[in-house]
Amino acid sequence: MWPGMRGWYRGGRGGPGAGGRGGRAPPSALAGGPTRRAGPPGPPPRAISTDGRCDPAYNAAHALALAALRHRGFRSANRYVVFQALAHTLGLPPATWRVLAKAHERRNLAEYEGVLDMDERLLKDLMAAAQVVLKGVKGLPPLEAPKKRS
Repeated sequence: MWPGMRGWYRGGRGGPGAGGRGGRAPPSALAGGPTRRAGPPGPPPRAISTDGRCDPAYNAAHALALAALRHRGFRSANRYVVFQALAHTLGLPPATWRVLAKAHERRNLAEYEGVLDMDERLLKDLMAAAQVVLKGVKGLPPLEAPKKRS
């Protein structure tokens, strides 16, 4: 274990800050029970809007496409080109990167002009395209270690 990592655990329970008790979770959290104090229930959780779900899905798809581009040894200063290059980096059909390009256009409208115009259909297609890109990235061969200079 690395120094300073003592008390950190995987799984989300029992680590520092888990319960606000000097880095220890309350016993009820360790037992899997509720950690809320008794009292009237709060308001029900609100559903995340389509626009709110689109941003993380778009960012994930872009990060995956960028990883594929960098795996091939290239970089891009333009977000749009990263999607267009998917035909070359992962061999994906144009239909896949066109969905991502459409999401890019909608993202730019929202980001720079304040026009929130994402629909459920595009979000569904975006998430499906991101899954295809993820599958392609997972299928990339491992990178070779750099050769040492003699």
